[in-house]
Amino acid sequence: MSQDRLIITDVAPRDGLQNQQVPFPTDAKVQLIKLLHDAGVSSVEATSFVSPKAVPQMADAAEVIARVQRELPELRASALIPNQKGLERAHASGAREVAVVLSATQTMNQKNINMDLGTATRVSESALLAARELGLRRRAYVAVAFDCPFEGPTNLDTVVALAIRMHEAGAEEIIIADTIGSAAPGMVKHHFETLAQALPVEKLAAHFHDTRGMATANAWAAIEAGVRRFDASVGGIGGCPFAPGAAGNAATEDLVLMAERSGLTTGISLPGLLHAIDFAESQLGRALGGRSIAWLRRQYPPQ
Repeated sequence: MSQDRLIITDVAPRDGLQNQQVPFPTDAKVQLIKLLHDAGVSSVEATSFVSPKAVPQMADAAEVIARVQRELPELRASALIPNQKGLERAHASGAREVAVVLSATQTMNQKNINMDLGTATRVSESALLAARELGLRRRAYVAVAFDCPFEGPTNLDTVVALAIRMHEAGAEEIIIADTIGSAAPGMVKHHFETLAQALPVEKLAAHFHDTRGMATANAWAAIEAGVRRFDASVGGIGGCPFAPGAAGNAATEDLVLMAERSGLTTGISLPGLLHAIDFAESQLGRALGGRSIAWLRRQYPPQ
């Protein structure tokens, strides 16, 4: 395989931390993002402007995004926004990139944001259009794109239709999310090959969870379908507070190792990621790491 490049957005600061029970102070969040940047990560999902009552870990969103934009101006740092109000808060805090999340089933939208699918779609479209007017970069998630914890298998035609609508509303990157980690490689390849017939494949990204141990295999299936943009979380931190059974995210270090061993480049340092994992472990008080962590620690012992 040629020296293709994967673009990895590390979502540990937002998706990884959002449902952790241990408080993660603002200074520590900024330090984690700095360590990721030092490791060569060029894109992070830094925080989300959701209700602090619903997700207390994100209550410091405004301070996090303001500090990251000021202290790491060259870093792509996106902020999740649930609606127009979230967009206004993010913009006022200095965010230059925002992301909306649209679930592909009725029940997930009802459980997550108390809206039906049609309303949630229109809210996401409005936020994207407004963000474009403000000159912000724009990402859009289509969540539970493979299976829903409440409805079972998700209709692929619905996923494609929603992805098209997000693209038409101005999303520059459409992230197809295996929110509960139920996908398998054959399914992933079929989904992305189908999506690539409707949308430019360079606009598509993949977001996997490792609930069934297949996140890295699923990433490879997406690569085979032409995808080069991925979400991952350093140390595999994560899970969705609104999706029962969702385990940790695909680990950034696993994706980087797989890429390196397969002739792909990422620009990300594995020893640098280990520094970020060590720091996150010290804050969360537990061991972290993807499936390759034991080998990586032997390969790159502390200096």
